Amino acid sequence: MEIEKQMTEATFWDDQEKAGAVIVELKDCRAMTEPVDAIDNQIEEADIMLELAREEDSEEALVEADSVVSSLDGAITRLQFQIMLDGEHDRRNCFLVIQAGAGGVESCDWANMLLRMYLHWIENAGYEAAVVDILYEEEAGIKSATLLVQGRWAYGYLKAEKGIHRLVRISPFDAQNRRHTSFAAVDAIPEFDEEIQIAIDPQEIRIDTYRAGGAGGQHVNKTDSAVRITHIASGIVVQCQNERSQHKNKAMAMKMLKAKLFQEKEKERESELKNLQGGKSDIAWGHQIRSYVLHPYSLVKDHRTGLEIGNVSAVLDGGIDAFIETYLKSRKKNG
Repeated sequence: MEIEKQMTEATFWDDQEKAGAVIVELKDCRAMTEPVDAIDNQIEEADIMLELAREEDSEEALVEADSVVSSLDGAITRLQFQIMLDGEHDRRNCFLVIQAGAGGVESCDWANMLLRMYLHWIENAGYEAAVVDILYEEEAGIKSATLLVQGRWAYGYLKAEKGIHRLVRISPFDAQNRRHTSFAAVDAIPEFDEEIQIAIDPQEIRIDTYRAGGAGGQHVNKTDSAVRITHIASGIVVQCQNERSQHKNKAMAMKMLKAKLFQEKEKERESELKNLQGGKSDIAWGHQIRSYVLHPYSLVKDHRTGLEIGNVSAVLDGGIDAFIETYLKSRKKNG
């Protein structure tokens, strides 16, 4: 491979920035070729097992071959789906933003339930998540949270979750046990590396530092390490408090700001609001992409595809793959 040949050259590391870009390109290439190589190996293994079963009339070899073929079917399905994720930014890491909407403490609790759901899904998918910023509600739940989801195809999958999520349940905060409807918004933004070319005039931003706070009024640390950056021209606000270092929090906040500004530029240049911004509007009734009903019956329904799942507990434990895949397939089919 030409890229690997470049890495063997004595002068490869002379230009650190260029070398880093080459390594990223190599990882991208391997991400595309390794699954194909693995499938080839499984096909070869299945052929060997089948041949052995025929020659020796071996039931054990036949069972082993069947197991390999079943695994092969799953691998091919995953590869076909990933090939479908051919958007410009689909392979990137993802900033996942959850924001409580109409409904007060009810919606803050619902936003916290969504945060838990996505953390379970992220773990099951083999991705890593870092809480970049979180704002707690004093009584219960969260007002907002931002996660950095790291792993190939993270944005490609999670872009399916952009929109308003609606919960219907008997409120645990209502002494009269009445049914309440709550809303929360979810957004997904691709993370960009240093190659993103977004010029930010220092005069156009305001940087505030503050003490990072935890649940119940507790403090994550005792210094003003958390950073909030406001882009005055666009009104975009980003903040980060996951690191104890103010410098690191500022760097992450700047990365988030660049990603959001790039997103806005793409929206204006290509008029692809639904691709990069999710078509999100008011966090209230009538704009939801998915409803989670716990009472008077149990059902999760995606309003974009019509897919319904009755096991709400499983969904809230991170079982959202069917919703993601069905939506992305329908989106691909409809162009």
